[in-house]
Amino acid sequence: MSLVETHSADGIVELRLARAPVNALNPQLCNDLVEALAKAVDDGAQGIVLGGGAKVFSAGLDVPHLLSLGDDRDALMAAWETFFLAARALAECPVPVVAAIGGHAPAGGCVLALCCDYRVMARSEDPTKPFRIGLNETQVGLVVPVGILKLMQRVVGTHRAERLVVAGDMVEAERAERIGLVDELVPLDQVNARAREWLAQLLKLPQPVMRQTRAIARADLVAAMQPEQIQLPKFIAAWSDPSTQAALKALVAKLGK
Repeated sequence: MSLVETHSADGIVELRLARAPVNALNPQLCNDLVEALAKAVDDGAQGIVLGGGAKVFSAGLDVPHLLSLGDDRDALMAAWETFFLAARALAECPVPVVAAIGGHAPAGGCVLALCCDYRVMARSEDPTKPFRIGLNETQVGLVVPVGILKLMQRVVGTHRAERLVVAGDMVEAERAERIGLVDELVPLDQVNARAREWLAQLLKLPQPVMRQTRAIARADLVAAMQPEQIQLPKFIAAWSDPSTQAALKALVAKLGK
């Protein structure tokens, strides 16, 4: 059974990450996303909406699963490769993709959103508990690959990206909109509808011209997601650092409470 739900109407395919409770990105979810994207395109989708759960779009990589692999370097490489394959599939998708972000989007969840063309994020109903988005890898002892840094740089600028990524800052939704990390904020119950509306307007343009121009404009994004910009073997080598392992285990313990 696929962990990605699919709904199609009027040339737009909605894909929803559906791995309760927080859409932690394990290999099956990542592989299912790659397959769902390919099928949508093969079936003639003109545009795609990528959604997740209410309150949590995706919590990022499934850290407990990764820790369970221990020192099995091959298994770790395979697990991380499936994630970057999914992110690359979004970046290289030949039709526009809108991220419908219905809640928090840390780490890998933020990466998926950054690989989309446009980001519509929910405004929390409780202003004292705003939804957040960002690359918080340094807070759990992980180095951000060059390619992922470039994703952030292309939407918020070089200096601001440095400040955010080095600190592992999780940005409140209101600020995320102000700095361009997300494109729009809407009430939670309007996220998917607004994502569809934005796509519908784009799809009124002459499609061959729009898609060719889009490919030119996104060439830097596609380049950033290539393996040489990620350097996964180097990333995996740093994974076993004692300080990284301690930070990750502390995160898992915190989540378990």
